[in-house]
Order: sequence, then C-alpha cells, then structure tokens
Amino acid sequence: MLDPDPPFRPVRRREGYLPLEDLGLIGDGTTAALVGLDGSIPWMCLPRFDSDPLFCGLLDHTRGGHFTLAPQDLVEARQRYEPDTGVLTTEMRSTTGLVRVTDALTVRTGADLTDDAPAGRCELVRSAVVLSGDVRLRVDLEPRGGGTAQALFSGLELRPSRRPDLRLHLRSNRALPGLHSTHDLRQGEHLDLVLSWGRFHRHHRFQVDTMLADTADAWRRWMKHFGYSGPQEALVRRAAITLKLCDDWANGALVAAPTSSLPAPIGGVRNWDYRYAWIRDAAYAVFALRRIGFTGEADAFLGWVLDAVEQSRSPRIMYNLDGGPVPDEIEDTELEGYRRSGPVRWGNGAADQRQHDVYGEILDCADQWLRTDQWLRSGREVQPALWAGLAGLADTAEQAWRQPDQGIWEVRSDGRVFTYSAGMCQVALDRAAAIGERLGLPGPTSAWRASADRLRRRILEESWDEDAQTLSAHLDGGGALDASLLALPLRHVVPADHPRMAATTTAVAERLSAGDGLLYRYLHEESPDGLPGDEGAFVLCGFWLADNLTAQGRIEEAEKVYASLCARASPLGLLPEQIDPTTGEFMGNFPQAFSHIGIIASGVNLARAKAGVRT
Repeated sequence: MLDPDPPFRPVRRREGYLPLEDLGLIGDGTTAALVGLDGSIPWMCLPRFDSDPLFCGLLDHTRGGHFTLAPQDLVEARQRYEPDTGVLTTEMRSTTGLVRVTDALTVRTGADLTDDAPAGRCELVRSAVVLSGDVRLRVDLEPRGGGTAQALFSGLELRPSRRPDLRLHLRSNRALPGLHSTHDLRQGEHLDLVLSWGRFHRHHRFQVDTMLADTADAWRRWMKHFGYSGPQEALVRRAAITLKLCDDWANGALVAAPTSSLPAPIGGVRNWDYRYAWIRDAAYAVFALRRIGFTGEADAFLGWVLDAVEQSRSPRIMYNLDGGPVPDEIEDTELEGYRRSGPVRWGNGAADQRQHDVYGEILDCADQWLRTDQWLRSGREVQPALWAGLAGLADTAEQAWRQPDQGIWEVRSDGRVFTYSAGMCQVALDRAAAIGERLGLPGPTSAWRASADRLRRRILEESWDEDAQTLSAHLDGGGALDASLLALPLRHVVPADHPRMAATTTAVAERLSAGDGLLYRYLHEESPDGLPGDEGAFVLCGFWLADNLTAQGRIEEAEKVYASLCARASPLGLLPEQIDPTTGEFMGNFPQAFSHIGIIASGVNLARAKAGVRT
C-alpha cells in the first residue's frame, strides 16, 4: 500500500551514493531523469533515453555530473508523486526550515499522452518553495565533463564539454551568477529553474506554475483510461505510470529500464545497458497494459515491434528506439560505477545473441495485434510480405528449438537447449496456426498446429526429471531448475494445473526461494552462466510464481506472495530488476519495466480469479 503521507527519512549514502530506493523517476516520453531524496538529479540522458548522459553521477558521484537543488544543512526528506501523475515532489528539511521541490519533464499545453507525436517540451522544471522557516538553497548544475556558461538576458546558455551537439538554456525567476549559486529564501518564496534543450527559449514566457499544471493535467487525462479494481490498486496505478515513463511516446517502443550499468550485485560485473527495447518485453507489456485499459500503448508497441522486425528482415532480440540495431557494447573506463561497481557499459552485447524465444515473442505480438479493435475496425488485410515474414519465422522455429541458444536470461556461456526457448518456439507455431486459421491466410496451418502439439508433448516429456519430480531448465532433463519454467503457462505452452507443471511450481518455489515470495532465476552452481559471482532475487520471477499459484486455484498462497512482493516497492511505488534478499536493497537497473509489468499482470490475474473470471 502506498502511503499518501510518507514519513521523513534521513538522507543515506553508501560510498557517496544514494540507495536506489531513494530515487524517483520523471519523464516526458522521450527521455527520463532520476531525482534523489537529497534534491539531486544524478541521471538524465539527452535528448532521448539511449543518448549519452548529460548527468550520470549515479555511475560516478565525483565525475559523472548532477543537477542539485537542495537546502544547505539537509537533515531529512521525503518524496511523493502528485496523484496519478509523473510530477514528483521532494520535501527537504534543513536545520533552519522546510522546502518543497517539484520536478517534472514537462509536456505541451493540451498534450495527449496517447498521441503519436512527442508531447514533451524538451524542458526540465525544478520549482522550490519554502514551506516554513528560512532556507539557503544551493543550485549546482554540473554536466559530465563540465561545460561553459554564457550569461544571456533570459538566463544562461550552457555548452557541455562532452556534448557539443547540445545547446542548453537555464532560466530562473532569480539572478543566476553561474552554474553554482546559493539563494536565501523565506517562507512562501520561490526559486524556479527551467533547463531546456533542442530549441530556442529566449522569448518563451516563464510560467512555471502553468507548465507544471499542464503536465499534471495531461497525466490525469491519460489515467482516465485506467480500468482496474483489485488488490494493491494504488500500486497498480503507479506501475502503469512507471511503464508510461519508460515508453517512447513517438515510436511506441518501451525501454527495459531508463538506466545503464546499475550492478547486480554490488561489487559484481553484471552491469548492462537496458536503455533499449526488447521484443520479449513487448509481448508481456502489451498484454498487461491492454488488460487495464491502455489499448493505445499496447497497439503502438505492437505496431513498433512488427515494423522493427520487418525493417531488420532477420529478427533481433532487441532494438534501439528507432527500430534499428543496438550499439556495440563498450566499457567506459572513466566512470567508477555505482558504489564502485564497474565496469560501466554502453550498448549491449547480447543484441547479437542467438535466442530462439524471439520467434514466439514476435508471433505472439502479431497475434495480439491482429486481434485488436484497431485492426478489426480498419478492415485491412494482412500484407502478403508481412505474412510471408511471419510464416517464415514459424518455419524457422519448427527447426530452431533443437539448437542451443543463450536463453531468456542471455547467458554468456556456451548455449544449451533451453526449455523456455523450446516453449517459445511452440508459441511461434501455435500463433502462426491461429492467425492463419482465423484469417484464412495461405500456409501450412495444419502442419504448424500439429508441430505445436508435438512440441508441447516433447517439452513435458524430455525436460521432465523423474527423480527430481520437476521440469528442467534444459530439454535433456537433469533436474536443473530455472524460474523461466513458470512462464510456460503464462504463454499457454502448458496448463498451469498440469500435474507436471504443478510439481514444477512447487519445486521452483522451494529450491529457488530467496524468502518471502522472492525467487532466484537459477542456481549458479547448477546452471553456470559464464560470469563470476552470484546475483540477487529477480523480482519478476516472484510475480510469475503468484500467477501460477493463482491459475492452480491456490488463491491464498498467491495473495500472500503478491502482497509480499508489492511490499518491497520503494515509498514511491518503484521496483528494480533484482533485490538483495538478505538486506532488501535494490539491485540492477532501476526502475525495471519487467517488474512493474509483474505488478499489473499478477494483480489482474488475482482480481479475475477471485471474481470467477477465467484468465
């Protein structure tokens, strides 16, 4: 349950870094920023999610850069979102007074967050008001690598040293002698700052209150589409907004997370760049969003997936926001990494991996798209070229499942024949047959249907370990467990209440348990992945466990797991990729879209089961 009036907390740091739990997310559908409990913005990439960062103090607190607006002698603070918006407030108490800072990446007047056109104004607003006492506010704007500032009648023009392509403009309602300044304010007085990029703003009216009000209004109009009544409704509402903050509103893509290289675990090397769009995330995200009323986002993402796949000809597991290839993975040796957990990486080397689940993800997306109201109302026919490409993926999947790949978790060891990958090849065949049958399209639909049925049987037989009484991570059996097995019923590969799937659910819940509903993805001693060290509990896997329990009619157990996972969210309702089960600390890139998909999907499944509706 989200607290609408959260308590003040001391500002904590470890090795100079805020805990991830003490960061909030703002965004405008083009980029995003993280705002700290201490009034800092240690992360923002411009002009879009996957651009080079302007501020990345999150990855090096001395050299990464930040934009801080905070009182001197800060003692304690609290954060909360304006209800049903992406507008964030941070109240900070100093030894002399209390100040509230409101932060937003603003949207245009009257903008509709479901439009295809970008709604963002390319402006970051930071508005401070003293609520009590007298406060000395400090303003520090330090891009990574520094920069030069030139005074203009309307504020400051900034040229970051590392980003000559960016022309930044900082305006304020008070004189700014430079990028570092202090301001003494009394109760009721304001300090307003607007950082803009991408266009001239010299002659624009400086109306911060209006900009914030318009942004909040746009968010609330978007949330009128929200349709959900069930457990943890406040957290589900916030999860929907968090996914929208990870959404590229113009293209329809969804980044896996707006950050790069946040480690899992601290001190380890499992640091990856998640500022790209994964096909598998599409299939899960659109299914969850559609079930709570956001059909526009679901349809846009589906359309983006199909366009990206058609453009690349051979399917990729991930794309950049334009549907193009992800940059090569490189290490940034200038940054020490979050809490000294290097290396910092840009780009993602997994983009070129072999992952056979992609065939099922794409065809599942296509099947969902071809069932949408938008598609049905259009009266269009499936273009022969598109259908030929989809049919070709089904044909490929029919053979590919026998070959080793890197699996859903993108292991960096030698490939294996993963049960999940085979299951998604079964999905490819099943969905291709369903599309062909439903729309009367040419192709070997009966053969695909027969192959899908055979592959389902083979998965149940060949991955079954009689001694361990569980399906195994690989089709050669062996008893090694993987939490991805819990996704098989979610993709309708096998029924959740099949005796072997029910036994697998029990085995995963026992052997991969990290306590209180948390699950490890796999055990590293059983399933080496080519990287040193262990990792934390993977949040989404716990939601998958709740989904299986729900589908098996074990409602009370499912509710307990779901409630425990939801209680792990930060005071702002945000979740990471992983959680350290011994300390509860957040790990990995943050906020993680997958985790918030879990909040939504599991809540919907529980609500429907309790209402007697079949999911």
